Amino acid sequence: MGSQTDEELMERFRNGEHDAFEVLFARHSGRVQGFLTRMVRDGPLAEDLLQTTFLSVIRARGRFEPGTRFAPWLLTIAANAARDALRRRQHSEAFSQEPDAAPSSVAPGVGDPGMRKRIEDALQQLPPEQREAVILSKVEGWSFEEIAELRGIRVGAARVRAHRGYEKLRLLLGELGDA
Repeated sequence: MGSQTDEELMERFRNGEHDAFEVLFARHSGRVQGFLTRMVRDGPLAEDLLQTTFLSVIRARGRFEPGTRFAPWLLTIAANAARDALRRRQHSEAFSQEPDAAPSSVAPGVGDPGMRKRIEDALQQLPPEQREAVILSKVEGWSFEEIAELRGIRVGAARVRAHRGYEKLRLLLGELGDA
């Protein structure tokens, strides 16, 4: 079963073969958790959102259209879960001042832990849609076409979100010199 495509596995899962779901989970849970951790910057919350994401896959399996690419569909579900959690957290933070959660890794290529923390802090200051566009394009390697499809926006709008995110990051990190 390891040689089957994600789409073939999803089709088998839709037809009631639960072991196909186990393979999909094993194949994608690490990447999805990394994405969620970068989005919400909170390890335990990312764990919860990983469970939420895969529960949503189970519930939505009947709506998975043949011909759909599995990985972008899965990350769409994860991105929506992260956005909902960030919205809820904003509401609760308006009423309580909690210390910041411990950071998690964000930029795999950055060796200096101090620099990595500054990049993570700067990412958190971006509006969620810019942060998502930057993470998807720079960390996940998505094209602007894929980001546009994920969000149901035009390619130009996805490019603008990412560009504004890069510009804001550059300003926030400006005192570090040219990154």
